[in-house]
Amino acid sequence: MYKNDRSGISEKFADELLTLNNYTILDSFAKAQSVLSRSRNAVVSLSGGSDSDIVLDIISHVDNVGEVKYFWIDTGFEYNATKEHLDCLEKKYNIKIERIRAVKSIPFCVHHYGVPFLSKYVSEQMMRLQAHNFKWEDKPLHELMQEYPRCKTSLQWWCNARYTDDKGEVKISRFSISQFKWLKEFIIANPPDFPISNKCCEYAKKKAAKGYIKENGADLDITGIRKSEGGIRSANYKSCFSHSKEKDCDTYRPIFRYNDNDKKIYEQHFDVTHSRCYTEYGMKRTGCVGCPFNPNLIDELNVIQKYEPALYNAAINIFGKSYEYSKKYREFRKKMDGRK
Repeated sequence: MYKNDRSGISEKFADELLTLNNYTILDSFAKAQSVLSRSRNAVVSLSGGSDSDIVLDIISHVDNVGEVKYFWIDTGFEYNATKEHLDCLEKKYNIKIERIRAVKSIPFCVHHYGVPFLSKYVSEQMMRLQAHNFKWEDKPLHELMQEYPRCKTSLQWWCNARYTDDKGEVKISRFSISQFKWLKEFIIANPPDFPISNKCCEYAKKKAAKGYIKENGADLDITGIRKSEGGIRSANYKSCFSHSKEKDCDTYRPIFRYNDNDKKIYEQHFDVTHSRCYTEYGMKRTGCVGCPFNPNLIDELNVIQKYEPALYNAAINIFGKSYEYSKKYREFRKKMDGRK
């Protein structure tokens, strides 16, 4: 069990931190020490990405007794460079990173549930609408609610439903379909003839992490989410610390307040090593190979084809329908913009 005198940083390292003159980084270490001192069984979820590397470096300096557990989820579709990087991290920090398998692999989920398209949230809403045999029609919300009474949330997304904020102003949610330019018009003109789903994220990552946390009786789950990432994932949190009822433990995000400049300063000062995905392939982010949610998908596919051709062929085979539909959407958007 952690106690206040068993987690912390040395005086030498504390002096080194002060030379940075960066409050965000200093604060992250102070909070990490405080949070870890109150935990009896902490685990760190590693992805092999750049944010994850910094989190590992922070925790390695704070965890004096080496009681923190580290794990990585093999989704069944990962870069070879990421797997190699995990081996390097184990040697560098003298730790053991447990490789755990997905509850259901990404290829399995895509085959049985559908392909991801554009974003997690878009995929979820389209999946729900497809489950109700939605006709992808442009009707008022109240009419669609009568026709599909058990699909309220997704219909609100489809109809750009408005809400009233704390100041009494009427606004459209930033997660409505209108946040993707011409998407509604595109879907109406080109209804998907294949199933769309976000289940690969749920079964390959979320459920696997939840299972690991439960099996190990963890009371603290440490992750590398940053607020500046944007999107649904970071928007779900208001601070670096929260309690997850789903996981039945606390969740701590050490670099939640880091912006890109803070990351750069940290990486340079503490000589943080990243995987070849960054240093050789030139990627700006990593994740599941060829994930259709990546806004820079075309660039990523070109990189995969060059450096990991076997995975490129697999990505085309697994996500091909989503790639084609996304390309068609981009062309439609360009055409509609040209009409203005």
